[in-house]
Amino acid sequence: MHWVLAITNSCNALKYVTRFPCDIFGFFVAFIYLQKGIQVLTAQWEAGETSAYLSIMVALLVLVTAYLCGVAGTSPLFERHVRIFIKDYGTPLAIVFFTGFVHIGKMATVETQKLPTTKSFFPTQDRGWLVHFWDMSVGDVFLAIPFAILLTILFWFDHNVSSLIAQGTEFPLRKPAGFHWDIFLLGLTTGIAGLLGLPFPNGLIPQAPFHTESLCVTEQAMSPKTSKPTTRTTHVVEQRVSNLAQGLLTLGAMTGPLLVVLHLIPHAVLAGLFFVMGVQALEANGITRKIIFLARDATLTTDAEYPLKRVPRRLAIWVFVGLELLAFGANFAITQTIAAIGFPVLILVLIPARTHLLPKWFTPEELAALDEPTASPFTMESVGGNYGQEDDAAAGAALRSVMSPSSAPDGSGEEDSEESAVERGEGKGLHGEEEREEPIEMERMGMTQRSLSRRSRRAEGQ
Repeated sequence: MHWVLAITNSCNALKYVTRFPCDIFGFFVAFIYLQKGIQVLTAQWEAGETSAYLSIMVALLVLVTAYLCGVAGTSPLFERHVRIFIKDYGTPLAIVFFTGFVHIGKMATVETQKLPTTKSFFPTQDRGWLVHFWDMSVGDVFLAIPFAILLTILFWFDHNVSSLIAQGTEFPLRKPAGFHWDIFLLGLTTGIAGLLGLPFPNGLIPQAPFHTESLCVTEQAMSPKTSKPTTRTTHVVEQRVSNLAQGLLTLGAMTGPLLVVLHLIPHAVLAGLFFVMGVQALEANGITRKIIFLARDATLTTDAEYPLKRVPRRLAIWVFVGLELLAFGANFAITQTIAAIGFPVLILVLIPARTHLLPKWFTPEELAALDEPTASPFTMESVGGNYGQEDDAAAGAALRSVMSPSSAPDGSGEEDSEESAVERGEGKGLHGEEEREEPIEMERMGMTQRSLSRRSRRAEGQ
């Protein structure tokens, strides 16, 4: 089915995907991680009350340590190379430390549940590597088709959305996207995983954008607006080596010596890691930023700090956030029922809902402030560009005219573009540092214009 989707250019529908469904799905995934961490901790009571409370302490320590490493990585503390090291390697080092932490002193006498492992290069269950699909009945094959369709919908949305966010507007990418080839390759890997009885591989949130962020090359610079030192991204190291290395390391984790090491990791450390991923995903989510804006004291909130304050109808912000939370709640609720397999359909419905229903109540100017295409026109060129890009540009210009210095008392209208993107969770990195660079953005726009010019010349020739 993945190959059919790739051959029929189904990824062209990504032009309709904006931050609205992406933020909802990211919010949903973040809470799934938090829920999984809680479930892991509640299972620790099986090993005893002492083990449970020790596990809770260790999980919270992992969360706090990893989060503080992220904060330190974007703070003015230490030298720049030290900050980068803390930011990139703080979480894995915390996992290593707290794996050994439970063996210190009297904690070593407390029995804690560990990560279960098996023999090297051997399935978890007592079976061969190849699934005996030839022993399945015809009825079982047809019974699996509806579930396969639902999983395909989930993979299409999950993989493509994670790909869009990993190529978001905050990352100055130079190489074009390959959405159709990605789906084709995903179909190949899914087929192989099915024959071997392995979990299906696909892009994930927040791991995919975290990977892109780790490949960003940054430099120290003075902010032209605040005249303060800041960090900006000069470019992204775009290559395939890091993804290949991750796959090879996963394969290496199946060797005997590393399986012994993995078996030492307590469940509490894994629960803490789930908390870390959930909190970091929430922190970078556009819904979270809007909720923080609405919770702030309006008299202490400036237009320059929160551009959404200039949206004429504050009710529009409340309604937009309410719709996002309602959609999140519906998706999260259905996953707690027997109909959990059907939640991808609800996720997919968000795309036409944003395109056709929201404009009936929200004005174009409000949608331009509250929502935006996930990726740049350069990234979306292979799927036909972003839907309504010209209309959004006109609406954005109209909104900026309202926010211009001539109409804004504090004269802060000129700074709206980047700050409003930050409000939506787009213009900054996952930990908040400035990552826009004008020359690179202009270069990407120039590449897009040249490509459009070549397309026009080919059309005239025909």
